[in-house]
Amino acid sequence: MNAKEIRELFPILNQNVNGHPLVYLDSAATSQKPVQVIEAMDRYYREYNSNVHRGVHTLGTLATDGYEGAREKVRTFINAKETAEVIFTRGTTTSLNFVAQGYARNFIGEGDEIVITEVEHHANFIPWQQIAKRTGATLKFIPLAEDGTITVEVAEQTITPNTKLVAMGYVSNVLGSINPVKEIAQIVHRHGGIMVVDGAQAAPHMKVDVQDLDCDFFAFSGHKMAGPTGIGVLYGKRALLEKMEPVEFGGEMIDFVDLYDSTWKELPWKFEGGTPIIAGAIGLGAAIDFVESIGMDAICEHEHQLVTYAMERLRQIDGLKIYGPEKRSGLVTFTMKEAHPHDIATVLDTEGIAIRAGHHCCQPLMKWLKVSSTARASFYLYNTEEDIDALVKGLIKTKEYFGNVFS
Repeated sequence: MNAKEIRELFPILNQNVNGHPLVYLDSAATSQKPVQVIEAMDRYYREYNSNVHRGVHTLGTLATDGYEGAREKVRTFINAKETAEVIFTRGTTTSLNFVAQGYARNFIGEGDEIVITEVEHHANFIPWQQIAKRTGATLKFIPLAEDGTITVEVAEQTITPNTKLVAMGYVSNVLGSINPVKEIAQIVHRHGGIMVVDGAQAAPHMKVDVQDLDCDFFAFSGHKMAGPTGIGVLYGKRALLEKMEPVEFGGEMIDFVDLYDSTWKELPWKFEGGTPIIAGAIGLGAAIDFVESIGMDAICEHEHQLVTYAMERLRQIDGLKIYGPEKRSGLVTFTMKEAHPHDIATVLDTEGIAIRAGHHCCQPLMKWLKVSSTARASFYLYNTEEDIDALVKGLIKTKEYFGNVFS
């Protein structure tokens, strides 16, 4: 793949920020959008804006076709068995909360175990913490290795016949570590539990096959994979979704309403209350077309080359500490002896370089790392080695500035 050609398809990247060409290294927070996605959403609003599943007029039919067509694209993208297993949500957070409130709250109780890790994003941490408090279940943590990774052997020792649910990120948004979710799902199933995977940092960067992983639920967001904000996906196995209760009521999720009871539509619509995120789904479908036209394997390989180059360059900066394992996805999280992460991000911003600084919605992990915050540079298909060179140059400037001021 040619990243320089690809970046030309992203209008936002063609600008100066603070007098410098924009170097965008914050795709783990949200990715930029190619012109194909922007135009797909623009066409919907300009040419066939209408509600779905309701009207029989032409615009309504076009909108429904676009919305359900996007669902089929998601199905093939993650290799779900059927579109009934693909629920559109507002994003990963909503998807995980749907599982917590619609499934776990009804099928987990006192004496049961919920197993997670300290690496999790708050969106895959707090829902289970709260479910444990409300149901009386025990919240357990898989111990981390020295580099923050999770091994199958340690997971095997943590998961027991009392474990009803294991929730885990496929890829850490801080360490970049790639968890062995397929192997752990096998352990969970052997004990009769279910496996929930937070795929927010995986779906944009690698091939995902939910049938091969044999996970029971898989959640991801559109905005991290070149799609719009406000749209996400919850994949669930049909048998579990059939058992699960809706969390939102109203609109087209209704089948029949009587004075004292109501029934719900069949899957997947029983989980999509109200007017759904139509333009978002259409934009997500366009994003899937876009990344698949490049190839998920090519994207994964490109990011691997970038992160390898970045690690080599960053290690040349004295006083800079990198967190996480050697084998990782396309991001690098670090601290610098001379400057606070927020100061690093602020100085880099003056050079037109956008990175993330803070706790990354992972406060338990920050505590485990014994830091209050870190800086993070994250890469995507439009980044190049020149972007990393600019980052290194900016970090050296930051180091010199704070070293001189506070020495």
